[in-house]
Amino acid sequence: MMNVKRKKLYEGKAKILYEGPEPGTLIQYFKDDATAFNGEKKAQLEGKGVINNRISEFVMARLNGIGVTNHFIKRLNLREQLIREVEIIPLEVVCRNIVAGSMSQRLGIDEGTPLPRSIIEFYLKKDELNDPMVTEEHITAFNWASTQELDDILAMTVRVNDYLSGMFGAVGITLVDFKIEFGRIWENDFSRVILADEISPDSCRLWDSATGEKLDKDRFRRDLGNVIESYTEVARRLGIMKDMPTVIQGGLH
Repeated sequence: MMNVKRKKLYEGKAKILYEGPEPGTLIQYFKDDATAFNGEKKAQLEGKGVINNRISEFVMARLNGIGVTNHFIKRLNLREQLIREVEIIPLEVVCRNIVAGSMSQRLGIDEGTPLPRSIIEFYLKKDELNDPMVTEEHITAFNWASTQELDDILAMTVRVNDYLSGMFGAVGITLVDFKIEFGRIWENDFSRVILADEISPDSCRLWDSATGEKLDKDRFRRDLGNVIESYTEVARRLGIMKDMPTVIQGGLH
């Protein structure tokens, strides 16, 4: 459970970062808070943090296994993970396979339209500016990331997309799009980029492949209801619900 004596380093919309037990580590705590539209819409969804912790653990461990290095070390308990401390690159990297969300609104293309190829977009992490879209030119000009880092980010994003598309596809879920973040880890004077943050129904659009039913955060954004039930269904299909059945009853704190 949470240790109130720990030093809190950062609190975001869905997670809290605490000082870790060893230098170079942090503890990432998953909250039940749900937010949308840059924090304008808020709610508490009991059990969301528990499910996202498990799904993110499942995905990050498998990505580590195929050589996509990330900050995940191990899950500590229902809501917490031990992670490597990174210097976050101030970009949200969005990979899209099907038109949805802001792309549909921005370009006037019907949601659900398959893209001829996956499209990777960059957004500057700045809440007060509503996370504006930026180009590779902006990123290198303002030194948010170097050309080499950008190449590494693009290559890793493609690998993540390939792996997740197959993983979700195998259990009848279509990966529409997802958002990931990256950070630098330093080894003496050299840094390298690794995957950070989380991968969960909070950060992916996931549709039932047969029915098109949304199984992700759009259920909260669009007032579709059954948010926790949908997140739980994703975890169930991935085979990670066996030791956390009380989430379904909403009895978990």
